Amino acid sequence: MGATIAVNSEDKTAWNGGGKKPFGASYGKMMMWFFIVSDALTFSGFLAAYGLTRFKFIDSWPIADEVFTHFPFLHGVHAPMYYVALMTFILIFSSVTMVLAVDAGHQMKKKKVAWYMLFTIIGGVIFLGSQAWEWKNFIGGTYGAVQTTDGKILQFVKDGHQVELATFVVEGKREEVNHTRKNGLWFEQGDPISTYSLKDVVSSYENNPDVFIRIEKIDLATKQKTILSKEEGSRYLLNAKQVVEGANLEANEYGHPLFADFFFFITGFHGFHVFTGVLINIIIFFNVLIGTYERRGHYEMVEKVGLYWHFVDLVWVFVFTFFYLV
Repeated sequence: MGATIAVNSEDKTAWNGGGKKPFGASYGKMMMWFFIVSDALTFSGFLAAYGLTRFKFIDSWPIADEVFTHFPFLHGVHAPMYYVALMTFILIFSSVTMVLAVDAGHQMKKKKVAWYMLFTIIGGVIFLGSQAWEWKNFIGGTYGAVQTTDGKILQFVKDGHQVELATFVVEGKREEVNHTRKNGLWFEQGDPISTYSLKDVVSSYENNPDVFIRIEKIDLATKQKTILSKEEGSRYLLNAKQVVEGANLEANEYGHPLFADFFFFITGFHGFHVFTGVLINIIIFFNVLIGTYERRGHYEMVEKVGLYWHFVDLVWVFVFTFFYLV
């Protein structure tokens, strides 16, 4: 016996037309929200891993105020976190211009949409350029340090403040050369040699009574790294392995190598999102100029791109808070 199922004609018409829009959102906006939620979980995992790692090495983790101290065109000026704060302001301001672009789209004002989209793109490009500049300084380093055989980083201080190797190291005669394609027998490129040899750094430290060694361990009472006596510093230097300048995935002058690993990965992953957002915004910007959305009768595409851009800005707020401020 066959079963007969009654179908309401109104419901049938609704399903044939795709059904009602969930939450009043179009398919495109719903898919954008799905992507944002999934990507938010990815960033949450990265930041959670960073937080757990930092908590594990809380007594030796690099201090952000001592790492991010550069400001363009102000060489030698100690400006902790100032430029990172400026980058954050620029990105947040670009989110404001995106809101204005979406609002102008709702009012079908083509020129205003184009102008606000342009301002958003400029803000994104400035942020990317600033992040590239910050990477350059992070990789190049500022002071230089010595790494021991057990992976500890020894920094040098004078009058309680960290100093560059150039301020006290006297260079001696060096026999090392960088291996390149021209002078390497079995390989094309060797690891770059540091500006100063380990022997020169150790001897210069011994000959400068005003220079002391600072280790990674943080004094919880003063929130500052521990400065050793001259004799203790000499004992640490007995296990010196190499001079470290700047940062890479294996060692960095700022302290624990995982700090640099997380920095490159998290800020690089976010920078990739900003770069993608800028490219998409440029495409939408030119579509606005040629009147694509005017002909469609709506600027929903601008709104969908706006959702992505706001998400990128919000993620940076969390990265800035957890990585730089806390």
